[in-house]
Amino acid sequence: MIFTAHIDIMPHDALLDPQGKAVEGGLAKLNMANLTQVRVGKHIRLQVEADSLEAAHTVVDSACTQLLANTIMERFQYRLEQIS
Repeated sequence: MIFTAHIDIMPHDALLDPQGKAVEGGLAKLNMANLTQVRVGKHIRLQVEADSLEAAHTVVDSACTQLLANTIMERFQYRLEQIS
């Protein structure tokens, strides 16, 4: 079975997000000061071949915790879609 994983990685809410603050400042300069609390993260899409949905979850979770996300500073969530 082949699955597409859609992974969202964001900084923990308790941590400062310098990139988000920079974007928020840029928005204010464009007269969009009503857009606040900007947080910038990553979206990763990948395909995984696995024998089952549970196995795909295991592989994607492992990829996130070991490489894709710095779990000290970031949180992640993902969803899987079966494509074949």
